[in-house]
Amino acid sequence: MTTTTESTTEEPGAVTRRRGRWIDDWHPDDEQFWETTGKRVARKNLIFSIFAEHLGFAMWVLWSVVVINLANAGLPMSLSEAFWLTSIPNLVGSALRIPYTFAVPRFGGRVWTTMSATLLLIPAVLLAVLVPSGWLAAQSHDTQFWVLLLCAAAAGVGGGNFSSSMANISFFYPERKKGLALGLNAAGGNLGVAVVQLVVPLVVIIGVPAAAAKLPQHEVHLAYAGLIWMPFIVVAALCAWLFMDSLTQARADTRSYVTALRHGQTWVMSILYIGTFGSFIGYSFALPLVIKNTFPEFLAANPFIATYLAGLGFMGALIGSVARPFGGWLSDRIGGAKVTLACFVGMGAFTVLAMVGVNTHSFEVFFGAYLVIFLLSGAGNGSTYRMIPVIFGELGRKEAAEKGLGAAETALRFKREAAAVIGIAGAIGAFGGFLVQLIFRQASLGVTKQVTAAQTLAEKQAIAAAHQDWSTSALWVFLAAYIVFAFLTWFYYLRRSFAVARVPSLAHAGV
Repeated sequence: MTTTTESTTEEPGAVTRRRGRWIDDWHPDDEQFWETTGKRVARKNLIFSIFAEHLGFAMWVLWSVVVINLANAGLPMSLSEAFWLTSIPNLVGSALRIPYTFAVPRFGGRVWTTMSATLLLIPAVLLAVLVPSGWLAAQSHDTQFWVLLLCAAAAGVGGGNFSSSMANISFFYPERKKGLALGLNAAGGNLGVAVVQLVVPLVVIIGVPAAAAKLPQHEVHLAYAGLIWMPFIVVAALCAWLFMDSLTQARADTRSYVTALRHGQTWVMSILYIGTFGSFIGYSFALPLVIKNTFPEFLAANPFIATYLAGLGFMGALIGSVARPFGGWLSDRIGGAKVTLACFVGMGAFTVLAMVGVNTHSFEVFFGAYLVIFLLSGAGNGSTYRMIPVIFGELGRKEAAEKGLGAAETALRFKREAAAVIGIAGAIGAFGGFLVQLIFRQASLGVTKQVTAAQTLAEKQAIAAAHQDWSTSALWVFLAAYIVFAFLTWFYYLRRSFAVARVPSLAHAGV
């Protein structure tokens, strides 16, 4: 097969691309190349990657807001059913992260970003057309639930974008700048969670009188929740096609995945990522529902917050997103393991404070504690992802030195394995978000059964009011998990004697 090259610019030091905007020669760790050419090209790809990934996250968590408006749309669901509608996109998105990472080497970063952005139109159209339809409203409750579950599952395509985007961008940046670059890329995507939880509650009540919108039951336009994203999705796909590039060396192929799966470090980092990203995305999906069903008296006393701000759930995702690049930046300076350990310890401590808020029915204490948990989970997202290329970079240098292998070739092989680990850890970590919601759902089942069995509305309300502390059992599980995650971080990456014995290079790598 012959290829035709085409220069995209006449500036000195310009990158020469093959047809389809493939770049064959890419050396970001070369200082001169980076300053004259690499930085500009990498920044451009990062910007459009962030835009597409931002919309992916927005569509992924869209149902976290939709479910709290279903009753107003004439489609009431039990708390248990509502948790299924928020958890199924999480589960589907987690499962898609592995094949999405394989798609980058198969199609190239440019083509796959275009394709993955275009796929976001599917959940947007389903929500805009099918959910608000008169046909659905006329069906039985069971049919309504399964149709809604299918529409929510389609939103899972947005969850896959993260792994392909992160794996792709990791090849554009030099080792010394990966922490901040990956942090910015992830943060831009994570911000989609906050944006959707802030914007959609306002969009669905467009045209509804303000006085009516503040009532517990009011009209909503769920079609708008899907329609609003369609123009942005089209623009993101066009920008990716017109302006992004693909790197020949971005080959996290099947062999890299198989090799990465044999490394114990892959599984340790995947488990740690359950604790950081799993917490972030799981709480992002679940918090609006938890607030609505744990602090109904606060929402009733603050109708503006309840209606226009969806119970302030967006603030946690906003803080966690902004904290992610800070976690990567801080890890570049003091080591990712130290930052990760501090995050897990802090998340455990503030989970205890959140329990106090639930048990005392203090929304302020509960919400304040969760804002800090989101902050720490976001920083932990950045620190754990920063650890992956550092760990595999050190393992590559160690193997090259011990076996007398070529340094450049070995470094590239381990860089590809690190990209594979990013995909693996991203999928497993996202599955942690599903587990968070599953634990909340299990905690709610006892109350749900009692409410369902009640004969009158007054009885249902009395039972719900008497069990507003239903989430406490879930918080105990999360506390135990953070203790385990903190111990694993210390044991594998900060207990110097173990690191020296098992992975000598990691003991001095700033992991």
